[in-house]
Amino acid sequence: MESGLKERNKSFKGSVDRMFEVAAATMELEPGLADQIQTCNSVFQVSFPVYIRGEFRVFTGWRAVHSEHFLPVKGGIRYAPIADQDEVEALAALMTYKCAIVDVPYGGSKGALQIDPRDYDAAELELITRNFTMELTKKGYISPSLNVPAPDMGTGAREMGWIADAYRALYPNDINAIACVTGKPVHMSGIRGRNEATGRGVQYALREFFRHSEDVQRAGMDGDLEGKRVIIQGLGNVGYHAAKFLSEEDGVRVVAVIEREGAVVCEDELDIEELAAYRREKGGGQGFRDSEFVEDGSLLLEADCDILIPAAIESVITTENAERIQARLIAEAANGPTTFEADEILRDRGKVVIPDAYLNAGGVIVSYFEWIKNLSHIRFGRMDRRIDELRGQRIVEAIETAVGKPLPETQRHDLVRGADELDLVRSGLDDTMRQAYNEMREVFLSHDKVHDLRTAAYVVAIEKIAQSYREMVY
Repeated sequence: MESGLKERNKSFKGSVDRMFEVAAATMELEPGLADQIQTCNSVFQVSFPVYIRGEFRVFTGWRAVHSEHFLPVKGGIRYAPIADQDEVEALAALMTYKCAIVDVPYGGSKGALQIDPRDYDAAELELITRNFTMELTKKGYISPSLNVPAPDMGTGAREMGWIADAYRALYPNDINAIACVTGKPVHMSGIRGRNEATGRGVQYALREFFRHSEDVQRAGMDGDLEGKRVIIQGLGNVGYHAAKFLSEEDGVRVVAVIEREGAVVCEDELDIEELAAYRREKGGGQGFRDSEFVEDGSLLLEADCDILIPAAIESVITTENAERIQARLIAEAANGPTTFEADEILRDRGKVVIPDAYLNAGGVIVSYFEWIKNLSHIRFGRMDRRIDELRGQRIVEAIETAVGKPLPETQRHDLVRGADELDLVRSGLDDTMRQAYNEMREVFLSHDKVHDLRTAAYVVAIEKIAQSYREMVY
């Protein structure tokens, strides 16, 4: 079983490399430049002991730096029993390309600890995390100016708070120490909207896709998101928020949710909030009201739907099932859910894929906002929210004077209310996802050798990174 998981991760790294090579082959790059961009700069492996439960236990972790064309480098830290160096290198490369696609000035990095966090209580995890932080920091793999981690699979705001506190203890005189990591709790200089950011970014990207009728028709659909049948694979942080926002705000119908223990299916529509609460209480989705439970959840990846959103782990769409995927649009909310070979099959079958390197960039975009907030030492909206409210009040008064009657309270509230931090974060995220999609789309439509959005995304990334390297030459 373990060797099979390692093979999956090697396939993941190989897929990322081959997707890069396909895009690079369509471009006229200087000799050696593609190799420079593709090569992982450095990988640090550490094994460290922690004394828990009356014994020393040794944990192994990694931090990979793929590219330093911009500093700091950025990328999450995941806690997973199947983590290994190949996976970390692949994820670091994806971070490099992801940041370039959405114009976030970071290089790419990634970290992982080989651990199942479910096997340890909070106090033990805190001790392990603080020790891991010390090991990474000693080698310069955590720093507000060099390498800034964030949450990933198996970690969240709690772990990022421990990392920030451990780093500050090591560097108490660093005024920017709190910027050493993003995704922190809001009360520890985190930013509102970070927890939802990746799922919210998926929503904004799909909204932009559906603004282009030509793209929608290419996927064999018409209209907007309203009423589209969606299958979500993974109801973790990303899948939950994407499903919640798309169903509550855009009117999609989530007809199936695939998780480790199986799939919950309801052709009418699943209530995501209720299902998430039920799974927390029961430990799984079996028995959820008005639904069917399918023990082999992977079968639902092949079910008929308008949009399939893989939002969990890599390599779930492979040569074994790609021929049977019925979804009209595959929106990759997870990192690397489709292997290179499967991607070719989907393209040949006319399936449209919105690639992971673009679609799940919401997390790093809002992490960038948090990092800026930490370095500027001021909350977004603090300086201008009240003056915006005053300006809105004057507009309302002018309208009421002109029409001779008061505005309805809801309209008055919307016009008068000044934007707070969450409003600004969501606005910036929406704008960034929209601009990035249109850059990617322009390459797809104008480049004779580019035949899908994934290759277009990589072309966008490679060209931006290549220009950075050209400017470094002296």
